[in-house]
Amino acid sequence: MKARIILSAIALFCFGFVASAQDLKIGYTNVEYIMSLMPEMEQIDADIQDYSNQLGQQIQTKTQSFQQQVASYQQSAQTMTDEARATKERELQGMEQEIQKFQQDAQSSYQRKLQELLEPVQTKVYNAINAVAAENNYTHVFSEAAGQSPVLLYTKDNDPFTDLVLAKLGLEAPATPAPAPGSN
Repeated sequence: MKARIILSAIALFCFGFVASAQDLKIGYTNVEYIMSLMPEMEQIDADIQDYSNQLGQQIQTKTQSFQQQVASYQQSAQTMTDEARATKERELQGMEQEIQKFQQDAQSSYQRKLQELLEPVQTKVYNAINAVAAENNYTHVFSEAAGQSPVLLYTKDNDPFTDLVLAKLGLEAPATPAPAPGSN
């Protein structure tokens, strides 16, 4: 009798687990891939490249000025008094630190600018993902490129979620070339 109760409980548990698993619909997508196909990305790439060039030019100008100051100091150091030499060396050290700080600030500024430019596109893609998931009754959607740790260990090759998101955004995936004969 006790064995029947235990077997019945196990059967009910398994049946309940299978029934709830049938409601589960999981999708995966590659956000970076979708974003790379967005027409806005071309302008973002151009804008961030221009911004990077501006920052690079400012760094180059400051570095050239510093190098000229160092060359001037090296030429005249022999004729300077100890006090004048020490003052000039402190000035040059200050300039060097200023350049290093500007380089760090430029990197931070670049990252902020990139995030600012990408935010509207990311929002558009995430909204499309949410809409596709809701319209197609997905319960979970994972990002294919979520970092070094695998997020999804198995999925069918024909999962159309990324294609559905692209369609929602009015985009079309480029045709994938057929493998060359004998490349198996």
